[in-house]
Amino acid sequence: MSTIQVRIITPSGIYKEFETPYLNFQTTDGDRGLLPNHMPLVTSLRIGKMSSEENGTRNYYAVAGGLLYFHDNHAEILTDAIENKNEIDTDRAKAGKERAERRIQKNDRNTDMRRAELALKRALNRLSVAGQQ
Repeated sequence: MSTIQVRIITPSGIYKEFETPYLNFQTTDGDRGLLPNHMPLVTSLRIGKMSSEENGTRNYYAVAGGLLYFHDNHAEILTDAIENKNEIDTDRAKAGKERAERRIQKNDRNTDMRRAELALKRALNRLSVAGQQ
C-alpha cells in the first residue's frame, strides 16, 4: 500500500516525521484530504485540526496555522505550533481561552484585538481537539 511521508517543522525544528495512508487538514479554503499520488499542492493551513493514521492508530493534532506543501507523496508542514491530542494541557488551554476572552471583552484600545482573537481561536481549537469543547 502506498503511503505519504510527512514531516512537520516548527520554529524549534522538526516536530515529527511519519508515514500515513492519508492526511486530513483544514485550509483557509476549507477542509482537505490527501491520499497517496495526489497532485502537487501548496496551501495555507488555518488554525484547525489535522488527522492521520500512524502505525494503525488514528491521531489528531491541533495546528496553529501554517503552510502545507505536497509533492511526490511527501508532505511538509510548516507551522508555528502543533500538538498531538495527547500532548494538549487542557488546563492551560482553558486558562488561555479565559485570558483571551477577558481581553476581547475589555475592549481596551491598547489591546491588540487581532492578537487576542487569534489566541482565542488557538485555545478553542486545542480544547476541541482534546475533546473538551
